[in-house]
Amino acid sequence: MRLRLVWIGKTRNEHVRALVDDYMGRLARFVHCEVTELRESAATDERAILTEESKRITDALRVDAYVVLLDVAGRAWSSPELATELERWQMRGLKEVAFVVGGHLGVAPELKARAGAHWSLSRLTLTHELARVLLVEQLYRAYTITRGLPYQK
Repeated sequence: MRLRLVWIGKTRNEHVRALVDDYMGRLARFVHCEVTELRESAATDERAILTEESKRITDALRVDAYVVLLDVAGRAWSSPELATELERWQMRGLKEVAFVVGGHLGVAPELKARAGAHWSLSRLTLTHELARVLLVEQLYRAYTITRGLPYQK
């Protein structure tokens, strides 16, 4: 199984980018994982932005990818629950699980409907850049849980 992290916009803050890179390196011990950063829309109309960015995300996804949308209205998983989900997806023989972080307006209803799971990282409002760090860290933590490694303790 492969993991893809798909998000709108570059991680501009060098410290945040360094954290993402650090956890991506750690995660590589367990699973092939790649990041797809997509351009933000230059449109000024909110509807046009939402449509354009959602299309970019959809076009970047593999047809057979299982999509997990990071969504404030999604289900909150504990770290052990995320580890269980990852194991289930692997046992189902999924080739790719794509974690999607939409733009500041979210994603279009069609993309929401495509997602097999909606995951809320927190009830708190997070910047997109911090959400990326939290996402990658939690994926790494989940793999340490499934492998019985001491990091998660």
